[in-house]
Amino acid sequence: MKQIRFSDSSGYVRTGTLTGDEIETAGRSYKLDDVTILPPTEPTKIVCQAGGYVDHRQESGFDDVPDRPELFLKTPNCVVGHEHDIELPPGREEVEFEAEFGIVIDEQCRNVAEEDAMDVVAGFTCVNDISNRDDQQDERNWVRGKAFDSSLPVGPVVASPDEVPEDATLTLELNGEQKQETTREHMIFSVPELVADVTELITLEPGDIIATGTPYGPDTLAPGDTVEVHFEGVGTLRNDVIAPQ
Repeated sequence: MKQIRFSDSSGYVRTGTLTGDEIETAGRSYKLDDVTILPPTEPTKIVCQAGGYVDHRQESGFDDVPDRPELFLKTPNCVVGHEHDIELPPGREEVEFEAEFGIVIDEQCRNVAEEDAMDVVAGFTCVNDISNRDDQQDERNWVRGKAFDSSLPVGPVVASPDEVPEDATLTLELNGEQKQETTREHMIFSVPELVADVTELITLEPGDIIATGTPYGPDTLAPGDTVEVHFEGVGTLRNDVIAPQ
C-alpha cells in the first residue's frame, strides 16, 4: 500500500491510497494530476543518521565504522513535498543534495527492541537531506547546516514495508544525470537497528521520520537544477531548486 497526502481543488487536505495514477479516499477517486501532492507525513521531528554507508564515510574522510549510529536532528520547518521548490539559503555556496530513504513511524514508541522494530514502522519514503556545507563545517551541532527552511524534501508517498524489497535500490539524478546509487544491503545499520537505537532515549511520535543516511556522491545544487530521488517500491521524489527569495 502507498499512502499519499494531498490537497484537492478546494484546498481540502486529504489522505488516500495511491494505485497507479488514481487516489482512493473516503469513497472517492482523484486523478494524481488533478491534486497538489503534500509531504506524506507531518513529523514532529526528523532524526537523521550521519554516515550511514561506508563509501560516503570514506569520501568524507572517515575510515572507521561507528559502533552505533551517529545522529543529528532536523525540524518540521525543513519539510517540503514532492514537486515543491527547494529554496537555497542566502549567501551560501556549498549546498548539496543527499539521497536517502526515510523510516516513517506508525505509533508513539520508546525503547523498542530490534525484534519488535518493524511493528512500529508505517513504511518508507524518499528523503533528500539538503545540506549547507558552508555552515556545517563551522558548527558542532549543524543547526544552520542542516535545519534551514526547505532542506528536507520528503515523498511522494509512504510505502508499506511489504512494498519495499530488502535490497531496494536508492538513486539520485541531477538534471537527468545519475549521481548516486546504492541498495539497502549496503547500509551499516539495518532498519531495526536504527529504530532500536533511536528509541532507546527518544520517544518517537506517529509520522516522525528516521532519515537513514546517504551513499557516496553528494554534490552542489544551483538555481534551475532539478533533483530526483528514487527509492524502489516508493517512487520518485522530484524538486526544482530556486535562488533565495
